[in-house]
Amino acid sequence: MVQTVELLLDEALEAQVLVQWRALADAGLPSQALHTGPSNRPHVTLTAQAAIPADRELGLADVLAGLPLGVRLGSVTCFGRDRYVLVRPLVATVELLQLQRHVFAVAGNGNGVRDLMRPGHWVPHVTLAHRMSAEQVGIALAVLHGSEETDGYAVSARRWDSEARREWALVAQE
Repeated sequence: MVQTVELLLDEALEAQVLVQWRALADAGLPSQALHTGPSNRPHVTLTAQAAIPADRELGLADVLAGLPLGVRLGSVTCFGRDRYVLVRPLVATVELLQLQRHVFAVAGNGNGVRDLMRPGHWVPHVTLAHRMSAEQVGIALAVLHGSEETDGYAVSARRWDSEARREWALVAQE
């Protein structure tokens, strides 16, 4: 079981990522576009924990009340070894890192969390594809033509519960 707190992007950034998801899928490559669940959309995971107690909701909403937050979506890159994750990183501004640190603390300070989600280890990003071979990464980079940095906003936040398979808004888009 995993529960997350996620930032959602403005319409223009989301549309840009969705175009990239579709381009990867159309090229026969792994892509987030192939995950057809109703909650699947471009997002930035702020924390992923075994459980986030329900009594933390108001505190999380308070921490996230300052949205929208200006963000810069970086060029395509990858994480991992052997099986790669293709991502668009977000430039790690002081404001974004502080927001993640506060969300992490309010959500439960790492209840069953992997080290990469801890403040100081977290790399903000939007996932384009999982489980790619090195050859597929090379093809994906050619398909996506490198993509340029793009400015926009994180406009809202949601919770996701993988066991219940449900999402809900913490801070709604205005």
